[in-house]
Amino acid sequence: MLIVNNLVKSYGDTPVLKGVDLEVNRGDFVAIIGGSGSGKSTLLRCMVGKERPDGGDVVMNGVNLTQSNWWTRWEASKDWSVIGSTDQLNGRRTAFRNVVTGRFRQFSFWRQLIGGKPSEEEHVRAMDYLEQVGLLDKALQKVEKLSGGEKQRVLIARALSQGAKLIVADDPVVGLDPINAEKIMESFKELYRRETVTVVCALQNIEMAEKYASRIVGIADGRVALDIRARRLTAAERNKLL
Repeated sequence: MLIVNNLVKSYGDTPVLKGVDLEVNRGDFVAIIGGSGSGKSTLLRCMVGKERPDGGDVVMNGVNLTQSNWWTRWEASKDWSVIGSTDQLNGRRTAFRNVVTGRFRQFSFWRQLIGGKPSEEEHVRAMDYLEQVGLLDKALQKVEKLSGGEKQRVLIARALSQGAKLIVADDPVVGLDPINAEKIMESFKELYRRETVTVVCALQNIEMAEKYASRIVGIADGRVALDIRARRLTAAERNKLL
């Protein structure tokens, strides 16, 4: 589904990614772990076009995104959704409205230009997605009234509404209390179990990666230092990430 080949990225004279190779298969839940400054967030941004790599390739479903024009990249971007800050949500709108408007991304370019509205079927889907993340009872509440964990789950529901086949999340549990953090990770785990959505998630919390992911990729000094099926890491494996 996604192939990263010899990815290189620097900021000024500071190299961040030094030749990263990674392959993500459909239905994977990949946790990318590493210390602060290891390059995991930069890797995610390069994967989804938020940053332009200095070298290497990102291939999504056979399309080389680093060598494609803007139209091809825009079309390809419909297959993924990036979950970051909850500032992506409109706090004055309800959870339902935030989710249903996510479907606009799947509209044709011309339908977006003329302001096409979602159909009744798309409204029903939005409610289904909120139910999948355990927020059906919060559907008509304004997002600004929701907790941090609930907002993150609205983002997940919106990603599903967009028709995302790949969800990329940069430390979605940071700053959350343990209960809400567990709910977020449970939501991701349930998605990949159905093999309908692939999840790539950068995490600071190694224990979360061990418990919920299907695969752990460790980044250290701008390179892949570890790539294993998810399990409890040994002391030697943890030392590789220091």
